[in-house]
Amino acid sequence: MNNIKLGEVASYINGYAFKPTDWGRNGLPIIRIQDLTGSSYQLNYYDGNYPKKIEINNGDVLISWSASLGVYIWKKGKALLNQHIFKVVFDKKEIDKNYFVYAVQFNLLTMMSYMHGATMKHITKKNFDNIEIPYPTIDQQKKMAQILSKTEIILLNKKSQLKKLDILIKARFVEMFEKEKYKVVTVKDVCAFITKGTTPKSDEIYEKYSKGFVPYLKVYNLSFDGKMLFNKKSQFIESKIHNGILSRSKVYPNDVLMNIVGPPLGKFSLVPKTYDEWNINQAIAIFRATDKIIPEFLLYALMQPKILKSFIDSAVGIRQQNLNLEQCRNLEIPLPPIEIQNQFASFVRQVDKLKTEVQESLDEVQLLFDSLMQKYFG
Repeated sequence: MNNIKLGEVASYINGYAFKPTDWGRNGLPIIRIQDLTGSSYQLNYYDGNYPKKIEINNGDVLISWSASLGVYIWKKGKALLNQHIFKVVFDKKEIDKNYFVYAVQFNLLTMMSYMHGATMKHITKKNFDNIEIPYPTIDQQKKMAQILSKTEIILLNKKSQLKKLDILIKARFVEMFEKEKYKVVTVKDVCAFITKGTTPKSDEIYEKYSKGFVPYLKVYNLSFDGKMLFNKKSQFIESKIHNGILSRSKVYPNDVLMNIVGPPLGKFSLVPKTYDEWNINQAIAIFRATDKIIPEFLLYALMQPKILKSFIDSAVGIRQQNLNLEQCRNLEIPLPPIEIQNQFASFVRQVDKLKTEVQESLDEVQLLFDSLMQKYFG
């Protein structure tokens, strides 16, 4: 099979360097990298004249080439492209658009190895253009893309099932505890320990586990559904650091964690039993339950939008949102009898078993998808 360079396939139109003074509340949305990755919390608009080439529409292929590499098919209507993102114009060779997207997706790691820059890492246009991808016949391209697309749809369905199970737990919480009037308490009334973590020196954090190391958590290990995301970007510290300068920020199974630095705020986790002890950085707060409250109930009480919104709204800061420990300690939640909390915790555990089954199935499909990508583009 022949290979072809990305620069020989298409033209790549860079977005416009919109200034903050260009931003407004009316006009067309300005699409930045964070709007593609889903990490944006504010959409900006532009109402004025613009070069036609930076306009994007449904079906356009976009590639972010700075800070965060990624390839996307735009599906949110007419908009304007910000700098550091290419719009792909297929004007040189015949290539299936979906095949192209999968080929670029497979090569993101290769592109990452070319990234450089002191303030914002990026790949140069020259290095980008020289990336090679397999170039089979158009019929073969379409067939490969169809197989990958069908596999990806199954992946998305599995992920959707997981989200629906999370919604089920939150709905059950509302049904059990928001329709009844229970005593309201502050979190400090039901927690023995509320504090935040500590950050060691960068050379004291390790990417791989060695005997005696302790897992070290950052905000990206927490999630909006309370799941611990430790399989990706796992980091560790030595036990002497854990028991020394970071002893204040030790966490244990069943501790509830919440990020207090954002945006975005509102990420949580119930510490699992995978390790006997963990540690956290300074952007995370620890809530350690007393016998007055069940940890699973505490987690979902804190995660309820009705409780969380006013709490997050009290955060200070413009570019970086911060919550302090006093705000954490004074957060108000309902406190039903312990036997009712246990009923809810039992329900959560049953749903978690279903989530585990779905996750295992999802992992199998992901393995299939990855092997197909390797077969077609490796």
